[in-house]
Amino acid sequence: MQNAIQPLVHMLLSTLLWVVPLMVVVALLGSPWGKGHVGEWFVRFMLRWQLDKAVYFPLHNVTLTTPDGSTQIDHVIVSRFGIFAIETKNMQGWIFGSERQAEWTQKIFKRSFRFQNPLRQNYKHTKALQAALQVPPEAIHSVVVFVGGSTFKTEMPANVTYGGGCVRFILSFTQPVFDTRQVQRLVQQLQTGRLAPTRATHTAHVQQLKERHNPQAERKCPQCGSAMALRTAKSGANAGKQFWGCSTFPRCRVIQKL
Repeated sequence: MQNAIQPLVHMLLSTLLWVVPLMVVVALLGSPWGKGHVGEWFVRFMLRWQLDKAVYFPLHNVTLTTPDGSTQIDHVIVSRFGIFAIETKNMQGWIFGSERQAEWTQKIFKRSFRFQNPLRQNYKHTKALQAALQVPPEAIHSVVVFVGGSTFKTEMPANVTYGGGCVRFILSFTQPVFDTRQVQRLVQQLQTGRLAPTRATHTAHVQQLKERHNPQAERKCPQCGSAMALRTAKSGANAGKQFWGCSTFPRCRVIQKL
């Protein structure tokens, strides 16, 4: 009896050795973390194989410091035709949105989900690049690329694309704005000016994002290190809206959106 059971136990253990890791991989790929990384890897692959390596210089997961903490850019392409900041969205379903809307909508069957307009999200990325590299704003181009089988149900601007459309958009710029030496200098500036592309950097950035959207979190001024205070605008277009302002105002005038 025991001899008959041993082969069965061995077979079950052998099966578990590959089934359990497979289940873990499937769970990770289905998570928001996994979907984000799969989308970024797919775009990275396209950029590597469809752009001339002698002309276009890619950098990935570029984290730059900003007045309110940091911002993380999925992909940056530096070329003599300009600098391209690429935001990746791995999403399914129908996508509704316009250039000026604050939020876009993802619809999967009868369920709808709202998410930040990725063009607005990428605008902060382009401003961070402009500040870090000291180049004119017209030399930096925002690109949003959707992967994962989504479908646009509203008309999108040219810089919002599916998959390989981001490469076609990049290649549509044919007028040089930098020479070879300037391109080399810009790549070097990004490589030395970015925060180290490590797990610790990513974790700190995610934590900073959580604190930025948590009104109860303790905040410090990114410029002078003093405490930030929650204030309410008394006049102007934003009258009545709350914001974070440095507690040493007017000596320090740093503000952050709520």
